[in-house]
Amino acid sequence: MSTQNLIIYKFNGLYQILEELGLDLNFKIIVADNEKSLNEKTKKINNFLIISNKKYPYIHNQFVLDYTPINIFKLIEKINIEFLKLQFNSQSEVIVNNYTIDLNSREMLKNNIKLKLTEKEINTITYLSKSGKPVSIDELQEKVWRYQSDIETHTVETHIYRLRKKILNIFNDKDLIISEKNGYQIK
Repeated sequence: MSTQNLIIYKFNGLYQILEELGLDLNFKIIVADNEKSLNEKTKKINNFLIISNKKYPYIHNQFVLDYTPINIFKLIEKINIEFLKLQFNSQSEVIVNNYTIDLNSREMLKNNIKLKLTEKEINTITYLSKSGKPVSIDELQEKVWRYQSDIETHTVETHIYRLRKKILNIFNDKDLIISEKNGYQIK
C-alpha cells in the first residue's frame, strides 16, 4: 500500500501540535494553508486524507475535527479509521470502460445513471474485463459459476443475454459485452 498522507488544511494549531509531539505516526503530515497549495499537494499524491476544523464543500476525502479539545490518541485513532474507510471505498470500485462498478452496492454507474446488478453479473463483468481476451463458456462456467465444464447447461448464455439486455435498456449500450467465435469479451 502507498504511503498515507494526512493533509492539515487551514488548521495550523493541529499541525504545530503534531509536529511538536513528534509522534511515531503511520502517515506523513503535510500542511496546506490555502486552496492553491491544497490543489498542488493533492495532484502529486494519491493516498490522502484532508483534516480541517470546518467543512469545505469542494473538498473530497475530508475529515472535519470540529470539536476540541480531544485526546491525542483518540484523534490518531479517528484518523486511522478514516484512512481505513478511504482504502475500503477505493477497493470497492472497479472501472470497466466508461462504467464504474460499485462492488458494495452492486451497482453499475455511468453519467449518474445506476443499474442494479446481481453478484453473478458483477463477477461476470469483472472477470471478462480482467481477461483482455475472449473467454469461453466453459471457462466462465468454471470460474464464475463454479460448474464443471462437462455439464451441459446454458446458464452462461442465458445470464449474459439477460445482462446485455439490462445494459442495453438502461445505458443504450449494445457493445459492452461482445460475442466472439470463441467466447465473450469486454474490449
